[in-house]
Amino acid sequence: MNVDDANDQARFAEVFLPHLVDAFRLARWLAGSRADAEDIVQEASMRAFKSIRGFSGGHPRAWVLTIVRNTSYSWLAKNRPAALVLTEDLDSRARERLEQTAASEDPQTPEAALIAKTEAAEVRKAMASLPALFREVLVLREIHELDYRAIAEIAQVPIGTVMSRLARARRLLIAAMQGGAA
Repeated sequence: MNVDDANDQARFAEVFLPHLVDAFRLARWLAGSRADAEDIVQEASMRAFKSIRGFSGGHPRAWVLTIVRNTSYSWLAKNRPAALVLTEDLDSRARERLEQTAASEDPQTPEAALIAKTEAAEVRKAMASLPALFREVLVLREIHELDYRAIAEIAQVPIGTVMSRLARARRLLIAAMQGGAA
């Protein structure tokens, strides 16, 4: 191994690997399946490693999520029909962690826990019904807690477009939760 390869590996470990969980979460939300998300993240990792020398030192998380986003859409275009419906959301461990966190913050009765679990399933189903562009901005904002500027950078659209997509996504989500149309 030469010095450049060692430097690339070290830089990749420093820039990409700390955001691997976020990369997987985004791929999972966009692809709708754990197996597909694993394939997407693997391909995104390869792309990131090949282009690590081009990383100019900006916001590493945004850089990683941009690569994952672009890889997701190109992978889905190659491997899925145009009409994609999300069938799964968070894996069971992530759901359990969320439920445990909520339970530790607010002790619930078994009935309240069942209601919360049912509501979470309804939200996941409603999120799955959103078109990919709207689901994407909602996931980046509400789950990854990115600001509008970072989302605009990842999605490669103006901030105004992010804001309008986010507003539309929220209206669509509310309508889906109510069983109506926006």
